Amino acid sequence: MPQNILEEDILSQPHKEEDMEKKIQRKRKVLLMYITKVSGHRQATVAIQRALRELDPTIDVPGVNGFGYTYPILEKVVNRAYMSVIKRTPKVWDFLYDNPNIVKKSQSIKKFLHKTSHKKLDKLFSEYHPDTVVCTQAFPCGMVADYKIAHKLNITLIGVLTDFAPHSFWINEGVDYYVVPDDEARDRFIKKGVAPDAIKVYGIPIQAKFAVQLDKQPIAESLGIDLDIPVVLIMGGGQGLGPIKEVVSCLQKIQAPLQMIVITGVNHKLQKWLAHEKKNSSKKIICFDYAKNVDELMEIATLIVTKPGGLTTSECLTKGLPMVIVNPIPGQEMRNTDFLLKNGMGIRIDKTSDVGEEIELLLKSPDRLALMRKAALAFGKPHAAYDVARLILDGPVHPSS
Repeated sequence: MPQNILEEDILSQPHKEEDMEKKIQRKRKVLLMYITKVSGHRQATVAIQRALRELDPTIDVPGVNGFGYTYPILEKVVNRAYMSVIKRTPKVWDFLYDNPNIVKKSQSIKKFLHKTSHKKLDKLFSEYHPDTVVCTQAFPCGMVADYKIAHKLNITLIGVLTDFAPHSFWINEGVDYYVVPDDEARDRFIKKGVAPDAIKVYGIPIQAKFAVQLDKQPIAESLGIDLDIPVVLIMGGGQGLGPIKEVVSCLQKIQAPLQMIVITGVNHKLQKWLAHEKKNSSKKIICFDYAKNVDELMEIATLIVTKPGGLTTSECLTKGLPMVIVNPIPGQEMRNTDFLLKNGMGIRIDKTSDVGEEIELLLKSPDRLALMRKAALAFGKPHAAYDVARLILDGPVHPSS
């Protein structure tokens, strides 16, 4: 179309609507929103982004930290407060998490934040002109939903859950679709008043590489791993949280032979401790701060000791990797753990001092491990990111975008 002819001028010509629809190929514009740079929310966003670009290389699909963009100072304050609470007083977080009374009392704050975000969203929407917005965290989803209704926008808004237990802050007028991890989450949303047709049971979006079964031998050789000896993968999320030191110490004391792979994230103190510890250990310990090959590490692992974050859990299920959860944080982690235990895909250890004994028993029970692997694979949804991408691409390209 010539640059000097406006699209609306063409569409206004009589009796040529159908011909013009064929001639005008409107480029789809999708905006992805998450919170926190180092988080499962962002990882899910990246997975959807890659799936969209693979299915449609021409697509515009920027990702934006919704909280950091609208309230950069508040984001830092909230993140620090959250980290402090879950480290020092986790029971407080358990009380706050999806508490109906807290949800009700926080509505005025929620509405205030939504309304005062409109000016920033004006700038964001003016820059990207999205016809579809996908949010992998409840706060930006509610913010955009309020903005959409207030400005009467003709856009599609999709909320993508990244945990196995949905909470009430997700529920907002103006959300067209919710993508949930399983049927139980779907049923919970229906009970909260969401229309069944608006709920898609696709799973939690993860990178496509986790769905690929890899040859273990070259991976093991590159790491100096002996596949005849059990491999315990230990992770604490991007922040390197959890009793990783205690877990490593306990595993070093058990009689059964094993090898450890530890991913520390941004926990620099843990990195230094491990660097010293592995020099004097009788068991092989391999350390990473960040590992871009987590799929490969999961492929060769016998089991994993980890925080049960939604993304990590989904990756483990796809790989058929039995999970050991130690002292899950009250709130979403506890609910994700309940999901794993209920379906026979993991075990929970409440006393860190019991880690060595429990893992040794598990390693001596190959039949039990096999059942856990089978259960995990049955619940894995490796193609969730592509299902979300197709939901976006099959939807309308709004004329107002």
